Amino acid sequence: MTLMKVDQSLFPRLSNLWEDFLGKDITDLPNNWKTGASVPAVNIVEKSDKFLVQLAIPGMDRNDFKINIDNGVLSVASEKEEEHEEKDKESKYTRREFCYQSFKRSFTLPESVQADKIEAKYENGILEIILPKHEVARVKPVKQIPVK
Repeated sequence: MTLMKVDQSLFPRLSNLWEDFLGKDITDLPNNWKTGASVPAVNIVEKSDKFLVQLAIPGMDRNDFKINIDNGVLSVASEKEEEHEEKDKESKYTRREFCYQSFKRSFTLPESVQADKIEAKYENGILEIILPKHEVARVKPVKQIPVK
């Protein structure tokens, strides 16, 4: 079984086509136009003993992430709020800017994953979630049998 992204759109085939073509989920495009935000890019790597889910999310702090597992679905979310203010008494102006960033990605976990041993780390703008496999699900090396 493989790790799959949960697609909750009304038109999943069209959504996947657009996502492959444009690199973004069509269901997020209206929000992206308003905020300038995007859904983080994801790499999923399968190794013999684990899956690695890597999300490119620069400029965040490790405390900004919420990672949950609910009913076999791994959800990664973040919400960050920033406010900047500049004042100049000589010119008598004040400028305030607000910035909101949020995203949520969900993935269906295969049965081979040990949900109670999942770990996550954030380094150099990459959030990496390590999903260890059960011992029986691990890929065994190919054994060559000699002919006698």
